[in-house]
Amino acid sequence: MNTELNTKLGDLVMARPETMRYFERLGIDYCCGGHRSLSEACQVAHQDPAEVLKGLATLQAPATGVPSLRDWTQAPLVDLIGHIVATHHDYLREELPRLEGLLEKVLRAHGENHSELARVGELYRALVADLMPHMMKEEQILFPFIMSMEQGQTGSACFGTVQSPIRVMELEHEAVGALLTELRERTDAYTVPPDGCATFRALYDGFETLERDLHLHIYLENQILHPRARAMEAGVHA
Repeated sequence: MNTELNTKLGDLVMARPETMRYFERLGIDYCCGGHRSLSEACQVAHQDPAEVLKGLATLQAPATGVPSLRDWTQAPLVDLIGHIVATHHDYLREELPRLEGLLEKVLRAHGENHSELARVGELYRALVADLMPHMMKEEQILFPFIMSMEQGQTGSACFGTVQSPIRVMELEHEAVGALLTELRERTDAYTVPPDGCATFRALYDGFETLERDLHLHIYLENQILHPRARAMEAGVHA
């Protein structure tokens, strides 16, 4: 794929999954911001587009046999939904309580000397408060409706069209993205201070892994699942 400044970020990531980590390091939003061109995304992230293009040219393609994001554009939606739940939702249900325990310990041990931790705690707890009901709504409302469409069941739902819950989910994704952006800023890109203990390091490592997982999670929904569900519904009513 030839990468140009007018290439949509979502298309670029789908064609070259190795760009995800690169964009994360630069603070370029490829999940909620996947609809932007590379030029627009660089502007939002205050990055020099020419330098970003140079960096992209140096990235190594993933090894043969590594699953491609493009596979999800062809797989049954029921399989994609199953993957999202098993890989991302289940991870969050297990990981969020673990990080909360680490956060409490770090706040007790280091909160007095690191005033930024108060806001870090607020951001993390706001993230949890957003994510838990969000996943429940997806699993109980949106995902079953999409799967029923795929099975040929076109009965009406209380929300009328799949566009309605998708719009709500994407607005909530944007809220999560904003919290992640501030969390990265407040932690200086998850940099442990010199006096940080092993628990401090485990917390920030966990935050960074959480961020990567959520970026991919949201990308799969915003850039693959939702457009395919919209197209499926449009095809049914054509």
